[in-house]
Amino acid sequence: MPLSPPTVTRIINGPERWAALWRALGAGSPPADAFDALLQHWREPQRRYHTLEHLQECLSAFDEIAALALRPAEVELAIWYHDAIHEIGVDSNELKSAYLAERTMTAAGCDREAIGRVRSLILATRHHGLPESTDEALLLDIDLAILGAPDKRFDRYDADIREEYHTVPWSKYVAARRAVLRGFLERPRLYVTGHFHDRLDAPARANLRRALKRLQPLRGLPG
Repeated sequence: MPLSPPTVTRIINGPERWAALWRALGAGSPPADAFDALLQHWREPQRRYHTLEHLQECLSAFDEIAALALRPAEVELAIWYHDAIHEIGVDSNELKSAYLAERTMTAAGCDREAIGRVRSLILATRHHGLPESTDEALLLDIDLAILGAPDKRFDRYDADIREEYHTVPWSKYVAARRAVLRGFLERPRLYVTGHFHDRLDAPARANLRRALKRLQPLRGLPG
């Protein structure tokens, strides 16, 4: 399957935003190469959805709700790092991403408690359970905001996920993807915070139902 080029190739005001973030954290400057090294991860060629576009969309969503966060700078840093490591078919991506953030924060002289909170935020994006804090709830809702995107954007996201996993035989992909989408659809409350629930719950459920209808075991690319 040919891979389509990424839609977003840069973060709006990226270097300025990055520098301001570390000032807000009250830390020294991160390693000089930290910003470029992080963006290099997000630009890896195997990525089709977990790209700079996803990062930019998460940052934009965060800007809308930053005032709701208890520690907004820590939530923002967790956004920058939450998918920094994204190896296809690997279960330790969030753990490795958290470790990368932890190393950078340590080098910048961040407070140990702050480092622990950012680590917990990133690990929460595994979406294995309910959030344990307001900041975790906001981060998880931001990460899932794509589910409630307008039809065309959601459909492109859905296709991009398939491209990321294009090496997985179609029948196996359908089974795994249906389980993920059904899991989201069966949640009593898809978004934890009122901000995202009120705006995105209904369109997200419509998108999920449409995506499930497309996942037919006998259709798609040959395995």
